[in-house]
Amino acid sequence: MKILIVDDSRSNCAVLKQYVEHFGATAVCAEDDAAALKLYEQSHPDLILLDIAHPSIDTQAIARQIRATEKAGEWTPIIFLSAPGRDDDIDKGILAGGDDYLLRPISEIALAAKLRAMQRLVLMRSSLLSLTRKLDAANQELIRISSSDGLTGMANRRYFDEALSIEWRRARRHSNPVAVLMCDVDFFKLYNEAYGHLAGDDCLRKIAQAISRHSERPSDTVARFDGENFAVILAETSIGGALMVAEKIRHGIRDLSLPHEASPFGQVTLSIGIASAAPGFDNPPDDLILAANKALHRAKQEGRDRISRFDAT
Repeated sequence: MKILIVDDSRSNCAVLKQYVEHFGATAVCAEDDAAALKLYEQSHPDLILLDIAHPSIDTQAIARQIRATEKAGEWTPIIFLSAPGRDDDIDKGILAGGDDYLLRPISEIALAAKLRAMQRLVLMRSSLLSLTRKLDAANQELIRISSSDGLTGMANRRYFDEALSIEWRRARRHSNPVAVLMCDVDFFKLYNEAYGHLAGDDCLRKIAQAISRHSERPSDTVARFDGENFAVILAETSIGGALMVAEKIRHGIRDLSLPHEASPFGQVTLSIGIASAAPGFDNPPDDLILAANKALHRAKQEGRDRISRFDAT
C-alpha cells in the first residue's frame, strides 16, 4: 500500500511516515500543492493523508483536482488531518472530495485503524466493480444471443423487427423511403431430403454470408427471418435501388454454385420479393413486410430464381 502525505511541516511528515511504515505501507511526502499533485500523478498512491490545518496548503483544491482527474471506476481515499474545533474545514473538505478525517494529535493506533478501514473499503469497492463488469459483460452476451441466429450468426427475427421499427420511425421523420427484401431458398425442403440436414445447415450458413456480402452499407440489416427465409432492410432506398441490391444477392447465390440435384436449376438458387415505402402515420412497418412477402410469393409462382417487386407506395 502506497500513501501520499501532504503536510507543510517536515517533522509532521516524518512522524506520519514512520507510523505508515510501521503499518506495513510505504509513504511519500509533499509540502505544497504543486508537489502534492505532481506526486499524485507520478506515484498513483492508494491513499492520501491531507493536512487541513495549514493555510499554506489549499487542501480542498487538491482534493477537487484529484477527484476531477480520476477516471471512471477509479477512487483514491482521502483522509483529512485536522485540529480540534475546525468542524467547518472538515465539512468543506468532505464536500471537496474527502472521505474521512483524523483529529490531531494523531495516534499511531488511530491512524492504523483508519488505514485498515479504508483498505477494506477499497477491496469491497474493487470486488463490486469487478462483479459489475462481469454482469455487464454477461448482459451484453445475453443481448447478443437473444438478437442473433444460432445457426448463421446473423441477426434473428427479433432483431429484424426492432431494427425495422427504428428505421421506420427515422424514415418517417425525414420523409425517406425504406425497402425490404424477403429472400427464400428455392426447393430447400428437397435439398434437405437429398443431402441431409447437416448439409442443409451448411448451405444456409453460406447463403447468409453471401447475402451479407452483397448488402454492403453499414445501415443495411440482414437477418434470418425463419427457416430458409432471409430478410434485408435497406434504409433510404427506393424500389429501384432495392432491385439493384436484390440482383446482386441473387447472382451472388448463383455464383456459389452449390449443387442441388433435386432442383430444376441444378444448383441452389434464391427467390426474392422486394417492396419499398415512404412511412406515414397510418401505415405500420408490418405493411412493408406483407408487401415484400406478396412479391416473394409471386416470384415463386412465376418459376423461382427470380425477383418480383411490389411498390407499396
